[in-house]
Amino acid sequence: MHSSKKIDMTRGPIMKLVVLFALPICFGNILQQLYNTVDTLVIGNFCNSVSLAAVGTSAQPVEVFLCIFLGIGTGVSILVSQYTGSGDTKSLNRLVDTASVFVFLCSVPLTIAGIFLGPLILRFMQTPSDAWDLSVAYLRIFFLGTLGNMGYNMNAGILRGVGDSRASLLFLLVSCLMNIVLDVVFVAGFSMDVAGAALATIIAMYASWVFSIFYIRKKYPELEYKVLPKHLDKDMLHSIIRVGLPLGLNNSIYSVGHVLMQSLINAQGSTFMAACSVATKVTGVANVAISSFSSAATTFSGQNLGSKNYVRLKKGGSVIPFYSGLCTMLLGVLVAVFCRPVLELFTKDTAVLEMAELYIKVVVPSLWTFAVFNGIISFVNGMGEVKYSTIVNIVMLWVVRIPSAWLIGHFIDGKYIMACFPISFTFGMLCMLAYFFTEKWKKIRRLAASS
Repeated sequence: MHSSKKIDMTRGPIMKLVVLFALPICFGNILQQLYNTVDTLVIGNFCNSVSLAAVGTSAQPVEVFLCIFLGIGTGVSILVSQYTGSGDTKSLNRLVDTASVFVFLCSVPLTIAGIFLGPLILRFMQTPSDAWDLSVAYLRIFFLGTLGNMGYNMNAGILRGVGDSRASLLFLLVSCLMNIVLDVVFVAGFSMDVAGAALATIIAMYASWVFSIFYIRKKYPELEYKVLPKHLDKDMLHSIIRVGLPLGLNNSIYSVGHVLMQSLINAQGSTFMAACSVATKVTGVANVAISSFSSAATTFSGQNLGSKNYVRLKKGGSVIPFYSGLCTMLLGVLVAVFCRPVLELFTKDTAVLEMAELYIKVVVPSLWTFAVFNGIISFVNGMGEVKYSTIVNIVMLWVVRIPSAWLIGHFIDGKYIMACFPISFTFGMLCMLAYFFTEKWKKIRRLAASS
């Protein structure tokens, strides 16, 4: 790869490269938060708390249907980073072509499934009757953007794998600006309520996907990216599924768990739903470092494993999660201190504000543990070792988070069910730290010692 935007993680100061790689993703995550927050801001100011609740609860069915594909997209990114590290351009081209075909094959059935089966998930989640019609409308319109959503995420993953993290920032800038303008036009101008917010989002997603196609074709001609790919390489598809399917299934199981969590939230009523919807937008500010460092960790471990640089691999496994936790802790302090004035940008409803502030004060202090947990998981996944992280994720959700939420809701007070997050974050971090005592990591240490 000759592009100057590509970062080679196999040589140079580790944290300097990680930060250079993570910063564009961090800014992109801020844009992503803005992208998601605009819907909430516009609806909160031009509609009512029921509309706010409808947008918040509709996110879970979307996650359920797209999670397997997004996990496979992460698998593609891992393979791209490994082929980039080993310098295998021929396999890289076959991988990109196969991944592009996969997007088109999956998008139509997922769109149809989401439109017709999504409302069943909303029913299972005990969506309140006053938010039902709006939730269904938002969900069905949103699923019409499945192809754009999948295409953008796949292309962004390919670029992260080759070491180009700036591209995602450009794509998100395009979609974010378009989403803001269209939100104001459709919701505030045309009074389309949540339907307008959903329509603005899917148009922005398609614009971002199309932009990503032209970007890859211009900046990385050696990838031989085709607008309408036709060739599906069976061996490469097998590799994609081998690495990506466990991640996708893990996401799927996690998403079902999120549905159960949302049902516990929905059982508290529309006011509590709206409060959680607003609070998660604000806590997202503290999360920007998490996904940024995690993406860097995946690319770093994949490239260094591909180049067999075990000394560097061993060192990166500790320093990247550490700095991810530190940055998240500092951002969490800022969020906790200034949460009330920020929350008031979304709604003036006193009851919603009080519950949202409580949510933030309970969850934010523990986010650094989630950052460490996620940094290690992403690093391990980049090495292709997806089984351990899958088991930890499943146990963390189904054995720790959901049962603790249910126990808190039934035996203490439903408004404190968000305390299940600090409990599960801490558990997950300890489990992932234990990975460094496994035989597979000991093998990396032995290879590093003999290098």
